Amino acid sequence: MKIQEFRGIGMMYGEKFMNIGVLMLSDLLKMGKTPAGRRDLALKTMIDESLILKWVNQADLTRVNGVGPVYAELLEESGVDTVNELKNRNPENLTNKLVEVNNMKKIAQSLPTAQQIETFVNEAKVLEPMVEY
Repeated sequence: MKIQEFRGIGMMYGEKFMNIGVLMLSDLLKMGKTPAGRRDLALKTMIDESLILKWVNQADLTRVNGVGPVYAELLEESGVDTVNELKNRNPENLTNKLVEVNNMKKIAQSLPTAQQIETFVNEAKVLEPMVEY
């Protein structure tokens, strides 16, 4: 996915990233996976490091099959902002939380099913950690 197409980044931030060679979401994840990498990105783009971390975490969540930018944002707004957190969640409780948050914030047009959420959690359990803190 092109960096400027990722939810929350858009053209304004996307141009800043593209100017330093971050063209794709995978580039952001690769370059921002370490604290030093995120600091470097923040210095080069003048984007707040906490915002970069938020996007890196959401990009990391998209490594889970079926989790795209919308579900990554919904998960983050529901308190699940890392793959490591996702793997430790109870699927039934997470399903209820996603419904609650989406009813308030209207992030997703349709929600993942309870079975999909269980699959997300199980897949997160086998993914190798990528982001360092």
